[in-house]
Amino acid sequence: MSAQPASLQQLDNMQLQRFHWRIVFTAGMGFFTDAYDLFVIGIVTALLRPIWGLTTGELALLNGAALAAAACGSVLFGILADKFGRKRMYGVEICILFFGAILSAISPSFIWLLISRILVGLGIGGDYPSSALIASENAGKSHRGFLVLLVFAMQALGLIVGPVIASLFLYFQMPADMVWRILLGLGAVPAASVFYLRRKIQESPRYLLTQKAPYEVSRVIADLTGLAKKTLNGFKPHSLFTKRWMICMVGTAGAWFLLDVAFYGNSVSSVLILKALNPSADIVKNTILSAMIFLTCAAPGYIVAALFVDKIGRKFLQFLGFAMMALMFAILASVPSISDNVNWFLIVFGISFFFTNFGPNTTTFLIPSEIYPTSIRGKAHGLSAAIGKVGAFIGAFFLPFILQRFGLHFTMGLMAIVCVLGILTTFLVPEMKGLSLDITEEVQE
Repeated sequence: MSAQPASLQQLDNMQLQRFHWRIVFTAGMGFFTDAYDLFVIGIVTALLRPIWGLTTGELALLNGAALAAAACGSVLFGILADKFGRKRMYGVEICILFFGAILSAISPSFIWLLISRILVGLGIGGDYPSSALIASENAGKSHRGFLVLLVFAMQALGLIVGPVIASLFLYFQMPADMVWRILLGLGAVPAASVFYLRRKIQESPRYLLTQKAPYEVSRVIADLTGLAKKTLNGFKPHSLFTKRWMICMVGTAGAWFLLDVAFYGNSVSSVLILKALNPSADIVKNTILSAMIFLTCAAPGYIVAALFVDKIGRKFLQFLGFAMMALMFAILASVPSISDNVNWFLIVFGISFFFTNFGPNTTTFLIPSEIYPTSIRGKAHGLSAAIGKVGAFIGAFFLPFILQRFGLHFTMGLMAIVCVLGILTTFLVPEMKGLSLDITEEVQE
């Protein structure tokens, strides 16, 4: 890798500023919405199944529609971000998500809801590369992991808020036909709240270096750092389809795919898993239990990952997370008596959620925002996220069938194998802890 251009050292050495916290809020609210919309559908379909008489196939389609569409959205917006810039595309995806949420809430039929969920998914998919690049390319090298993962940690709130709101509605016996519409419509609120702020985010200086605009780059960096303008050289363009970057792509996309098979399969279907564990419990109790698992286990994982990723490194964090997930799933699969004790099952299941987030769920988002050159960073992140969402779709779509056909222990054993494969992909990516993004570049003189 080439040496870092000295002219960008002031950007790399920049400390956290108000601008960075604005990015965390602006990008983070998008991830709150993404997580809320993706995971609340598991509760919605559980409510809708008796109302609309949904078949298992229709249930699986609704659970997986947004995930499949998110794969397309990730690729599309990743390509557009590299072609037209991060700023120009930022806000478009949240607008799509907003309208998708509104249309979902007023759906009169299964087909209408399915199409609306596809629209939601396109917006969610577009948010992954857009927000990752905005956060990563504007951060200093000492806190880049912290900043990017703090944005991603807003996903934790989305995981929690949906089940909590649903539990309150159900506890107070609000009609189920009203509850599911409100749950889907609420996804439009945070999306609308940050649309204006996203349109005002200034362009990434590193993207500008791929466009041969040295004066504009120097002006942006001077505004960010408060230091004098400097003459900057541009970055050479790269192709994603070279041996070097394709090996990295197997690492980033492969890990994301395997992680999402396990993560989304278990998260979206958590109410179904708890129902299989305790068939006598009603949907209110299982929804509350699902929310408590997210609150006590998943949410701390996000925060601890953000705090420690710049100290222990991305690869070690991902390796540890996959290994602990595999161990927990293996315990759930191989100890038959554990499913007879709800408390022990929830403890082990909860530990797996902690290491999902203090591990590959966060690192798979961070790593592709760092290891690729600027000219292909959007494409690479978008493609990695898209392949991840294919894994998410597979997990969300097939897990209900597997759970119904083969039972809880077989399902957990399958998830353990998926996580072991995830460990292997970790060795294919470089470590970027404490390094400048510019070591991936070649500089035009």
